[in-house]
Amino acid sequence: MFRHTKQLQYQAKPERPDALFAAKLQELVGGQFGEMTVMMQYLWQGWNCRMPGKYKDMILDIGTEEIGHVEMLCTMMARLLEGAPGETQAQAAAANPALAAVLGGQNVQHAIVSGGSAMPTNSQGVPWNTGYIAASGNLLADFRHNVAAEAQSRLQTSRVYNMTDDPGVKDMLQFNLARDTYHQQQWLLGIEQLIEDGFTDGIEDSHADEEKTEPGHTFYTFTEGSRAAEGRWAQGTTLIGDHQIEVAPGAPLTDDINQAPPPDPLQYVTYDGSMGPGKPGTAGGAFVQGAENLLSKAKEKLTGGDES
Repeated sequence: MFRHTKQLQYQAKPERPDALFAAKLQELVGGQFGEMTVMMQYLWQGWNCRMPGKYKDMILDIGTEEIGHVEMLCTMMARLLEGAPGETQAQAAAANPALAAVLGGQNVQHAIVSGGSAMPTNSQGVPWNTGYIAASGNLLADFRHNVAAEAQSRLQTSRVYNMTDDPGVKDMLQFNLARDTYHQQQWLLGIEQLIEDGFTDGIEDSHADEEKTEPGHTFYTFTEGSRAAEGRWAQGTTLIGDHQIEVAPGAPLTDDINQAPPPDPLQYVTYDGSMGPGKPGTAGGAFVQGAENLLSKAKEKLTGGDES
């Protein structure tokens, strides 16, 4: 359950309307690294966290805060768009709000679509989408993604900050910059807490006992004259496992080549017949193939792989 408080977390009071700047600020609302993204990302991670207690509560606390940040930006946007579209030098645009918006540099959708309000889009009008968020259920992987999201969000906020001289806008953005600074640290400290609590060694290494050994501590270089081996990532020991990091030239590790099998003739793929006829597919072919694979695995389990 969420409760709404009418007071904003921090004030969003521009000194004057500015439709042109509002078009830029739209990126911080619905862009890939905008507040809508971190809001949905943290809420989704929190709702799906399988561990009641401090981790789940922390994730949902920050997710709930981000709802408030979206509200702050929407309020700021509406106030920046007050009275827009404004006058332009083109007299013909005076009676045409859409044309005035275009000529004045305003996001035309603010005049046509949203009625002078923020939209769930980026600064180019591309709708926000759920593909922007990460919520894997693995807290280490998610927290690392969250650090990057906050860093990108803060970077873009900082760039937008340089695009206005409005003291009221700068005041709100100064608050947002500070929260992004802390949130980066929050997720990094959360990773430290995961390590301290024994949930991870700091690297996502599920199935570590199954992975190949040498590729797990080798830096491959694919550039002639590369100086990449001078970095820490190519020297000393690995962060886990205490392996000595090796450097090797990038080269094929197999005789396997990139060659797909002959195509299904009913797919009408351009093919010269050099590998023989393709295997015709049927509507139920994938299901049959899946069933055969399942039966084969079941047989291996029952017989221990003994075909006799």
